[in-house]
Amino acid sequence: MPLSEEEQRLLEQMEQALAAEDPKFASTLRGSALVARSRRQALLAALVFLVGVVVLMTGAVGRLTLVAVVGFLLMLGSAYACVTALRRAQRGGSAEEEAAAAASRRPAGGRAAERAGGSFMSRMEERWRRRRDDDEEQR
Repeated sequence: MPLSEEEQRLLEQMEQALAAEDPKFASTLRGSALVARSRRQALLAALVFLVGVVVLMTGAVGRLTLVAVVGFLLMLGSAYACVTALRRAQRGGSAEEEAAAAASRRPAGGRAAERAGGSFMSRMEERWRRRRDDDEEQR
């Protein structure tokens, strides 16, 4: 049974109040929905991969090169989509949210780290910076 307009309005007000009161908790709740969506996308990509295997094998057995190539491309595309969705699920959010969070943590002069785009060294530097900041706060 769908919510009435007044119930939807009240729900939106409660969500806004929660986000204003505890933004970290609200972000966590939004992240869990994104993780579930990413997992569904990964599952769908895995199913498409299996369809690609069937199409590839059909093309190979029937000596239909074009069908086999289409099956291979299905497998390749769905494998990429599956890996991307699983990485997003492990991070707990979308790539856009991750990029926005990383940009807000970087110092203004961090142009080299931005160009590196999440390289090993930039991640290690970020960890070191966070540890140093946490140690300074504890003193």
